[in-house]
Amino acid sequence: MDRRKFIRTTALVSGGMIISTSAFSQSNSILKTKKITILHTNDTHSNIDPFPLNHAKYPDKGGVARRFDLIQKIRSQEEHVLLLDAGDIFQGTPYFNKFGGVLEMKLMTALGYDAATLGNHDFDGGMDGFLKAKQFGLFPFLCSNYNFENTVLDAQTQRNTIFQKGNVKIGVFGIGVELKGLVPDDKFKETKYIDPIEIANQQALELKNSGCDLIICLSHLGYEYTTDKISDRILAKKTKNVHLIIGGHTHTFLEKPTEEINLEGNLVLINQVGWGGINLGRIDFEFETKLFSKKEVLIIEKQNL
Repeated sequence: MDRRKFIRTTALVSGGMIISTSAFSQSNSILKTKKITILHTNDTHSNIDPFPLNHAKYPDKGGVARRFDLIQKIRSQEEHVLLLDAGDIFQGTPYFNKFGGVLEMKLMTALGYDAATLGNHDFDGGMDGFLKAKQFGLFPFLCSNYNFENTVLDAQTQRNTIFQKGNVKIGVFGIGVELKGLVPDDKFKETKYIDPIEIANQQALELKNSGCDLIICLSHLGYEYTTDKISDRILAKKTKNVHLIIGGHTHTFLEKPTEEINLEGNLVLINQVGWGGINLGRIDFEFETKLFSKKEVLIIEKQNL
């Protein structure tokens, strides 16, 4: 990554309590630090309540209320926080059957999500159903590789967006999985799927040229496959200018972010936090300015919650 290096530490947080954390040493030549905290979810699948106490795998785990409390605690501790989602917000509990995604959108708005991308299950209510629910989501949906012309979702999503946190510009764009074969044709109608690698490179370059210091891809491609199907790991290797991929679709529980090397030999982080709202992902980026060079050095503290 241009003019940047990575110093990595890890931490795990479960049930809102910090279990362990690692400190990093600071050089005497540092002039100032700007910390950006990225919180993220994926594949929450309409899980509003915690899993039941007798659940075989996740007894009493998750729940929107607990997520809200944890997010608010982090926001009270950190100055610059972004909250992002990598898709499949809908489908999985009777809440979706009853309210068609409206409840999920209202709750995400109450939690203060900054942006999300679309997953394949977000089309389960059809395009009209998604549009109806979307009006209650007061945050942008980012999707750059779906062409929604000639559908009701035309001009209802954005390819990317830029957030200004202090003197740091953060560019975020969205990438979706191919819908054909996953979603009935009548649910996505004339939506055209565009090659994720080509679009990701275009979006990342556009955000870089817009002066973004940190570029994030919200991906619903899936972490990896046994075939050559496009995944987050392949996307990371075949793109430039992306620093972080927040993934979904494969319900992958990562103990720590995966590191890949991109086309330019630079590091890309990939993270995914399972499904059902059990975990809240956290990655802290610290931008530090050195006295001797006046150049930014990027220090990343990677956290899984």
